[in-house]
Amino acid sequence: MLLTALPISAQKTMKLITPPYLKKGDTIAIVAPAGILKNREEVINDAKKLVESWGLKVVIGKHVFAQANHFAGTDEQRCQDFQEALDNPKIKAIWSARGGYGSVRILDKLDFTKFKKHPKWIIGYSDITAFHNHVHNLGVESLHAMMGTSMQDKPEDITETIDTFKKALFGKQLDYTIKSSEHNRRGTVEGVLVGGNIAILSSMLGSDSQINTDGKILFIEEIGEYKYAIDRMLQSLKRAGYFTKVKGIIVGDMTKVRKNTTPWGTSIEQLILDIVPDDIPVLFGFPAGHEPDNRALLMGREVKLSVGSKSSSISFK
Repeated sequence: MLLTALPISAQKTMKLITPPYLKKGDTIAIVAPAGILKNREEVINDAKKLVESWGLKVVIGKHVFAQANHFAGTDEQRCQDFQEALDNPKIKAIWSARGGYGSVRILDKLDFTKFKKHPKWIIGYSDITAFHNHVHNLGVESLHAMMGTSMQDKPEDITETIDTFKKALFGKQLDYTIKSSEHNRRGTVEGVLVGGNIAILSSMLGSDSQINTDGKILFIEEIGEYKYAIDRMLQSLKRAGYFTKVKGIIVGDMTKVRKNTTPWGTSIEQLILDIVPDDIPVLFGFPAGHEPDNRALLMGREVKLSVGSKSSSISFK
C-alpha cells in the first residue's frame, strides 16, 4: 500500500520530521535512482571511502552499476535498490550515486510506509529534487547535497562541498555568509526551505509531489538550459502559484546556460527578477547546484535569509 502525500492545502502548516542525524557506526546506502553510472566504479568507491573515513558503514545497492539504456538499470531494478534502502532499519541514510534523469519514473512505485514510521535522510541534488519534493509532502526533511559522483572533482575544489555535507549529516550547525550580488533584492525573511532543480520542480506540477511554497523560502538552480526554457519553466511555476505567497528566493548556480540563435536579450538575473514579485527578497549566487562548490542545504528546515548590500546570510534553525 502506497503512502499518499499530503494535499497541497495541508502542506503550509505541517511540522516536518527531522530524521536522526548519523553517528559513527551507522550505515549509509549508496543507490542509483536515475542516470547510468558507466565507468564510474572508481569514483563511487572514492565516495564509499570518504564516508567510511567518518566512521560510517556503507552498503552499495545491488544494481548501482546496472545499465538499461539511459538509466542505472531498469525502473524495477532501481526501485528495488531504493525500496530496500527505505525499508532496512539498519540503513540511516540513502545517498544518491548521481542524478541525471529517472527518479520520477520510480516515485510512484515506492512504498514509503516504513520510511514514514522511521524516517532517514535522502541525499542528493539535481534530479533528486523529485525525492526532496515528495518526502517534503510526506512531512520529512531531506538533504540537498553532494552525490557520489561529486568525488570526480578535484579535492581542492570540493572542500566546502564535503565539509558542509558532513556537518549536515552529523547534525552540526549550518550557517552561510556570502558576498552580495549587485542583482540582489534586499530584505530579511524567515521560512521553511523548499525547492531544487527548476526543471524537476516544474515536472512535479499537478502531482502528489507538487509543493506548496506559501510562507516558504524557495531555492532554485539549473544546468544546461536555454534562457527561454528557464523562463518557460518559471512561468509554469508562477501560474501554479509558486511566487504568489513565497517569502524569499535563493538562486543557486545557473550552470552552462545555452545560447539560442535568437538572443534572449536580458541576463539570467533579470529573467528571474521579472518573475518574482517586487516585494520578495532574492539572493543570487548561492553556491549550490551543478558546480564543484555545492553547499549542503537542509530541505524542509526553517531558515533565516538576510539579503544585504555587501553580504548576505542563510542560517538554519
